[in-house]
Amino acid sequence: MEEREVYPNTPVVLVALEVRHPAAGSLSNAQRTAIKAILGKRTPIMRSGRLQEVTATMGTVPDLRVEEFPRYFSRDSTSAVSIRSEAVIVETTRYVRWERLLGLVTDALQARQKVGGIDGVERVGLRLVNEIRVPAVTGHDWAQWVDGTLLGPAGLGPVLGLEPQQWQGVSTFTPGPERSLVVRYGPRVGYAVDPAGDLKRPTSLPGPFFLVDIDSFWTPSEGVPEFDAEDLLRICGELHAPVRTLFEHLITERLREEVLRNV
Repeated sequence: MEEREVYPNTPVVLVALEVRHPAAGSLSNAQRTAIKAILGKRTPIMRSGRLQEVTATMGTVPDLRVEEFPRYFSRDSTSAVSIRSEAVIVETTRYVRWERLLGLVTDALQARQKVGGIDGVERVGLRLVNEIRVPAVTGHDWAQWVDGTLLGPAGLGPVLGLEPQQWQGVSTFTPGPERSLVVRYGPRVGYAVDPAGDLKRPTSLPGPFFLVDIDSFWTPSEGVPEFDAEDLLRICGELHAPVRTLFEHLITERLREEVLRNV
């Protein structure tokens, strides 16, 4: 296992892994029970999730679609596995290291493959949401905490005698064939991930923070590959590989020393 520093005061507030597949039929009670038996060690609490989607076409009555699906939670409600009609989603707000999350992802993919009914895979995505919070920052002065590439034109503020009020950016990279990596960044106020949501997260004051939202995903260029848990885990590893390296290049040593390494 590669040794990577685990920050005591991590800025990661949500990690989500989604495997999207062609629409499948609703799970039977027997299938839900079979999945629960596999996930029971890590996420033993089964609850019902609901998703509403509205499709509107000009001149017609909007179509409301409500999907009910099982969600399996950890006992502290910081991790969950959702088995939707078109996706398997693994989420956690208590992210320590990749290998630990991968254990839950492995269980979820193997469980979904075991109960069957999936025709293939359309997309695999890994998303990490970081809320960088610095006690000394009360406004938009982030130059000492994040890399200058994230400041954009706002970095010229002191030179021009201007005070930047807000900015946001999106950068897209191509780490390899069929893969993309998108980074969304900029100062925010409040929360990127709602503390009142179904997944519990450590609370913090709803003040200013710097968002670094990294989405690493794979889409097949030809056809629809089979849903194979072993192949999907390999893809997950490839998606994760550049994420930590990128994040480390987007923050400063001062942030590590004065904020992230503080207990």
